[in-house]
Amino acid sequence: MSSSTLRVAVVCMSNMNWSMEAHSILKKKGFNVRSFGEGSCVTLPGLAPNLPVVYDFSTTYKQMHKDLLCKNRMHYRSNGKIKPGPERFQECRDPFDVIFTCAERVYKMVVKDLCAREQKTWQPVHVINVEIEDTLEAATLGALIICDLCQGVQKEDDMQSSLPKLLQAVKKKTGKSFLHTICFY
Repeated sequence: MSSSTLRVAVVCMSNMNWSMEAHSILKKKGFNVRSFGEGSCVTLPGLAPNLPVVYDFSTTYKQMHKDLLCKNRMHYRSNGKIKPGPERFQECRDPFDVIFTCAERVYKMVVKDLCAREQKTWQPVHVINVEIEDTLEAATLGALIICDLCQGVQKEDDMQSSLPKLLQAVKKKTGKSFLHTICFY
């Protein structure tokens, strides 16, 4: 399977740090990737721990960036543009071969959402959680693990039978455990 034919989604709560870092790396590697948030709004760390900055999913990244710079130019900086704005996973009906989540609670929400949908084609989708801490460094490391998994999947002809072995090999290499389930469209 080539990287361009493997359809990949990466989902975190706000479609910001975790999913966007993986989106960026996978896109650079030639993968057909989209990223999403699963939450009800986009929440960013504020200038104080108890004062997050909250945006609606309809707010573009450009608008967020402009607003953040007005709030505190030194604290907020741009990491580059990958897409115009955040997207909610619940609103996407496009099929994927594999969906990576970045936190167990997001994994549970994605699985619940997929199971609540009417199964029409019975095409399988693998949902894999790569637990990532909420730091920029951890987001980069998590994105690299997701990239390793995607590269491993693209080398295989039969993802269904090879994925458990691949997850085990990456667990041995990184020390990370993964949640994995199969849902259907």
